[in-house]
Amino acid sequence: MSRAARIDPDPDGERRRAARARLGLEDAPPVRRPRRRRPLRALRALLLGVFAAALLSLLPVVLLRYVDPPLTALMLGEWLDATRTGDSGFSLDRQWRPLKAMSPLAAAAVIAAEDQKFRAHHGFDFEAISAVLAARDAGAPLRGASTITQQVAKNLFLWRGRHWVRKGLEAWFTIWLEVLWSKDRILEIYLNVAQFGRGVYGVEAASRRYFGHGANALDAPEAALLAGALPNPVHYRVDAPNRGLRRRQDWILRQMRQLGLPR
Repeated sequence: MSRAARIDPDPDGERRRAARARLGLEDAPPVRRPRRRRPLRALRALLLGVFAAALLSLLPVVLLRYVDPPLTALMLGEWLDATRTGDSGFSLDRQWRPLKAMSPLAAAAVIAAEDQKFRAHHGFDFEAISAVLAARDAGAPLRGASTITQQVAKNLFLWRGRHWVRKGLEAWFTIWLEVLWSKDRILEIYLNVAQFGRGVYGVEAASRRYFGHGANALDAPEAALLAGALPNPVHYRVDAPNRGLRRRQDWILRQMRQLGLPR
């Protein structure tokens, strides 16, 4: 091809623009390809995933407001530990008993021992938490500051341990238990899922195992003895109470009197 043939006869595009004008056309703006917004899309997908997981986590909370739990994460964890170690003699002893069918002393002893502000707080005892943090800073031994609601959240849904992820999930479930359940329902669940010994869960099963009668017949010393074992039911054995458990039992009975709880 000759050099003359390669020369553009309309280098400035005047003829082409004139031809488009005669046809009533205008120069179209240049086509710009949209930029890909991958980071924004990823963030949106992450937020949607978190929102969906949050909604999904509320389903068991709503369900257990009306349905009694047949099993808890704590029970399942102990059963798995026994299976892993080959303990063929292990079994779960649990019997459901409605709150109204229990002796009121059972609830009174647990509140006196574990959470005296249970009826007043909204899931967290911030004064107790502050006291624990101050004691830790002073070098004192750590002690628990969990409310009954927090313990219900932990026992129902979570694993053992002090990892911050577990504590965060515990706080999440605690908030929704307080929002969606009544105080009586929280207390009823707690009294039926709390551990009172190896494989022994709930006041009804514990009362029958250790005292030979149901939770409806508990007296004050028996209820206080059961509540005294709650911080560590493996160390504080109700069937063989040591001196520490007896001291806790006496302290709980005094607290019940001072708080005006049934005794």
